Amino acid sequence: MKPNNTTLAKPTAFTADSGFNSDENLAFMSTSGFDTYIADNQFRKRNPLFKDSETYHTEKEKRRLTRSKGKPRRFTSLDFHYDKDTQTCYCPAGEVMWRSGTNLISNHKQYTRFTGYLQDCQACPLQAQCMRKAPTDRGRQVQFINDESRKALNYGDQMKIKIDSPVGRRQYGKRLGCIEPVFGNITTNKGMNKLTLRDQTKVNAQWQLYCLVHNIEKLRSSMD
Repeated sequence: MKPNNTTLAKPTAFTADSGFNSDENLAFMSTSGFDTYIADNQFRKRNPLFKDSETYHTEKEKRRLTRSKGKPRRFTSLDFHYDKDTQTCYCPAGEVMWRSGTNLISNHKQYTRFTGYLQDCQACPLQAQCMRKAPTDRGRQVQFINDESRKALNYGDQMKIKIDSPVGRRQYGKRLGCIEPVFGNITTNKGMNKLTLRDQTKVNAQWQLYCLVHNIEKLRSSMD
């Protein structure tokens, strides 16, 4: 029976992890007709549910220490205390910084820049976390975007707003129940950590065989 063309069908939801988040992919999916949710690599960091999670931050720090070979995390602009109303800035060590530039243009955005006093940075006990090497001619610089320099949202910005919404987080959270168990079963239980064949036809056949076994097991479980 043919579908009734007068009925508005709800678009199919499409989710993908941060490995697929790119301008090209987001632009393509915007015209695909799917209700798309593709996470970016800062998605979990923005999630308020993870803000006070000790386990999340502990494991994240363990991974960072492994990648950096034990080097301390360097301070970012988020670690500096910036007051946009008074246009003042204090570094993580509590030292005042001087405003060294206003309305600086970078990537079509306007920034205000602050610089630490050289003598403060040279004597700072947190220097290893703040600068790549000991300062000789100037202190640490940090800049903050000006609100008035906002530009039109690109596909990446639009996706962040969409996936950070309550509906977006709920839709993307369904991956934990429908996608991740499949990958976990095939890679861990079935032992397929990598494709062992070459050329697209053979790779597709190998992957489909593993999926076939996975689906047969689900059918058997549903009949028990």
